[in-house]
Amino acid sequence: MKNNSSVATLLFIVVAGIGLALAFMFSSNLTSGASQLVLVIFIFFAVFIAWSTKVASQWNRAIVLRLGKFHSLRGPGIFFIVPIIDSIPYWIDIRVISTSFKAEKTLTKDTVPVDVDAVLFWKVIDPKKAALDVADYYSAINWASQTALRDVIGKTELADMLEGRDKISSILQRIIDERTEPWGINVISVEVKDVLI
Repeated sequence: MKNNSSVATLLFIVVAGIGLALAFMFSSNLTSGASQLVLVIFIFFAVFIAWSTKVASQWNRAIVLRLGKFHSLRGPGIFFIVPIIDSIPYWIDIRVISTSFKAEKTLTKDTVPVDVDAVLFWKVIDPKKAALDVADYYSAINWASQTALRDVIGKTELADMLEGRDKISSILQRIIDERTEPWGINVISVEVKDVLI
């Protein structure tokens, strides 16, 4: 869970405690109407503050929608939203992420079936685009990587593939980066691990 509930709980306790102290100032046994009203108002306010308090870790960004439309990008640290009106549908991780992908029984240019395993290192550089312009950027990257790998294998002869892994890796990086750039994602590198005939 991306929201740190301990901060919200602490704020609830502090605000409710202030309300309880003020209520005791009106009546020591909380029997007067004024003390009960103050207590109810402060409890309501404490719930509101706790519900609206969010905390994003250093590597997370929160996409805040207001009544269904993009409102802001929040984080890292503590921030507040308007409950019911604002929502956070996505928490985007902006660290470097590694994804392994493979192409099984794919024919090379000289019709040799090969299995190729590769690793993709990528990072979200525009969280707004990653959240709003593609439904599921994790699976979209995976599919883009697999199709790019199949395309490159189909255009490469087996001898070139076995000798030039670095060349294939750089071609894959360029192709995948072109496909994922509109989604706010930057491909850092692609490493071809294994080529099995």
